[in-house]
This record gives sequence, structure tokens and C-alpha cells, in this order.
Amino acid sequence: MEAIIGIITLGFIGAIFAFVYLASAIRIIRPYQKGVVERLGKYQKTFEPGLHIIIPFLDRISKVDMRENVVDVPPQEVITKDNVVVTVDAVVYYEATDPVKLIYNVANFYLAATKLAQTNLRNVIGEMQLDESLTSREKINAALRQILDDATDKWGVRVVRVELQRIEPPMDVTEAMHRQMKAERTRRAQILEAEGDKQAAINRAEGQKQSAILEAEGKATAIKAVAEAEKFQRIALAEGEARAIETVFSAIHAGNPTGDLLAVRYLDALPKIANGQATKIFLPYEVSGVLGAVGGIAEAFKSGTAKAAESL
Repeated sequence: MEAIIGIITLGFIGAIFAFVYLASAIRIIRPYQKGVVERLGKYQKTFEPGLHIIIPFLDRISKVDMRENVVDVPPQEVITKDNVVVTVDAVVYYEATDPVKLIYNVANFYLAATKLAQTNLRNVIGEMQLDESLTSREKINAALRQILDDATDKWGVRVVRVELQRIEPPMDVTEAMHRQMKAERTRRAQILEAEGDKQAAINRAEGQKQSAILEAEGKATAIKAVAEAEKFQRIALAEGEARAIETVFSAIHAGNPTGDLLAVRYLDALPKIANGQATKIFLPYEVSGVLGAVGGIAEAFKSGTAKAAESL
């Protein structure tokens, strides 16, 4: 009986030992992990995701997270090229590319990456002026990512990106920047207002100029129209006088072209002769004809006058 109990006990203990052994031999690697296997302190192989069996107590497995991770770089004071102290902090995003290098080439990757980022962040910003550092975040991010990526390549890590969280200058510098910004905006507002006044004055001057031009053109058109009217009037009068002269000349020429014409000219000259200023009187050669013509005209005038009186 005691032998049976001993055998049962030994079997139970063996079963427990076998269960523990099998449990220790089974390893599950998650989809985002890789397992680095060591046997008696020496690298053996790398497990891919899935179910794996190892030799307990001889094999040791280290799991490496292959997902993208982040390193938070704590705030630190950095001196810019123009000797201004600014407070800077950043975050570094990385992912493992070689789990073997990540385990054997660096003892504490998180601490190493943090110190490396702090050092190179001081170097990058230290080569910039304050204004440039405040407006060149993308440039700083790209430069720092390139430096960290080159340095961490031997650690089996790839730096995906670097992001600056803040760059804060001292309080007095910040206040001076606010005053400068306010003064600049005031200056721009004054310039815009002056430009607006200038443009308005130009527009008013252009309007007055156009108005004066249109008024002058209207006056010129009116003067031209009046001149044209006077011109046509004078032409019409001249044509009427010419026709009258032609008619008179024709009538005189039809009667006595020489004597009658001289008589008319003599009658036109009589007022000048009668004004008392003439000292000499020249009579035409055919004075008898002229006097006869004058007499004829006088008789005609008298007869016309008499007929007019009789008609009255």
C-alpha cells in the first residue's frame, strides 16, 4: 500500500514537473514583437511572431517591441547665436529595425536617445539667431532627425521624425517682441491709411481733371458751333451782297456802263467832298456824261418821289 502511494506521489510530482517544463518551453511572440534567443549566454536566433519552443533553463528569450515609440525630451535651456536663452523641449519618434542591435549595442536606448537629442538640440539651435529659431521649426526638426537617425543606426533604430513642442524666450524678450509686433502692426496700419488717402486724393484729382477736360471740350464745341454759325451767316451775307452788287452792276451796265457807273461813284464820293476837308476837286474827263447821268438819277429820284407822293 505504501509502495502504491509512493508511486502515485512520484507520478504526480513528475506530472507537475513535466507541466512546468512544458510551460517554460512554450513561448508566444506577439505580432508586433520579435524574440531574441540566447542559449547559455550566446545569441542563438531571432523568433518571428507566433508559437515557439525553447529549452527551459538553457535558453533565454528577450522580446523587442517593433512598433513606433516616442522619446520625450525634457525641457532644457539653450543659448542662441545672439546670446538669448530659450527653453526648448521636443519629442522623438523611432522604430526598431534590428532587434539584435537594439539589445546588444545599447544598454538603455531610451536614456541614450534622450541625451543624444538634448545635446544635438543645443547644437542646432545654438547656430541660429532667435528670430530664425522661432520661425524655423521645420528646419530644426529636419536637421535634428537627420543627426539622430545617423547616430542611432548602429543601435538598430530608425528615427521617424522629430517635433519641437515649444521654444520659449525669456519674459523680457517676449514682452519686447510683443511691443515690436504691436509697433510693426501700427506702422503697417498707418502706411495703409496713408496709401488709402493718397489713392483717394489721386482719384479726386483725376475726377476733377476729367471734369475740367469735359467742360473745356464742351465750351470748345459750343464756341466752334457759334463760329460755324457766324461763318455761315457771314458767307450768306457776303453772297447776298455779292448778288446785290452783281444785280446793280448788271442794271448799270445795261443802261450806260460808263457814265452811270461813274455817276454812282461820284455820288459815293460827294460826302467826302462835302465835308470841307478837301482842298482840290478833280472832275472826271467825261464830266458832261457824269453830270448827265447824275441828272438822270436825280430826275428819276424826283419822279419816284412824286409818284410816291401822288400815291399817298
